[in-house]
Amino acid sequence: MKTLKQQTEEKVAGGRKAKPEFMAMVDKLLAEQAEFKKGENALKLAQQAPDFVLPNQKGGSVSLASLLAKGPVVVTFYRGSWCPYCNLQLRALQARLTDIHGLGAQLVAISPEVPDGSLDTTEIDNMEFNVLSDQDSKVAAQYGVAWEVPDFFLEHMKVDRGLDLNAVNNITNDSEDSSTILPIPATFVIDKKGTVTWRYVDVDYRTRSEPEDIITALKNLV
Repeated sequence: MKTLKQQTEEKVAGGRKAKPEFMAMVDKLLAEQAEFKKGENALKLAQQAPDFVLPNQKGGSVSLASLLAKGPVVVTFYRGSWCPYCNLQLRALQARLTDIHGLGAQLVAISPEVPDGSLDTTEIDNMEFNVLSDQDSKVAAQYGVAWEVPDFFLEHMKVDRGLDLNAVNNITNDSEDSSTILPIPATFVIDKKGTVTWRYVDVDYRTRSEPEDIITALKNLV
């Protein structure tokens, strides 16, 4: 079975072949985000993870505190169901969920999308972890992974992808700026005391934390 890194690298290679000029601009813009790329603003190891209460895909609410009462928690931020790299990541995590649960941990995935907009209905029903909606990106901001998306990307989403982030994320207030905010790919392993013990942060949305590394971090807790 291919690793998540192998899958994402294949998708990047396909993008470079199909749209070399676009991918070259992506490389340039992401390189300019060097400090953010290194997770300069994100929660650090040994820091306390902020609690949150967010709606899930089934119409309920989930708090970090309630999950920590059961054991460690893996919190991963993703951009949305419209992002093919995010979907690769979530499917890879679903495939290793038994291992995560076997180590006594819970998994939650957070994006700005409204609860019924994350993946398609069938796929949501098959996900055995909570897919949460951080519609105004406040939780992403608390974790230091809220990113002001450059105009180039916004234009690409709107023109080439036909994506209106206001509609996707159900933003109706014209004065809101959150339509230009997306979480950067980030994953945190949080122990039962609420402390960050492992993290992966990278503004390059084409790269993600490898499930095997998450599992290793959970084993280290045990």
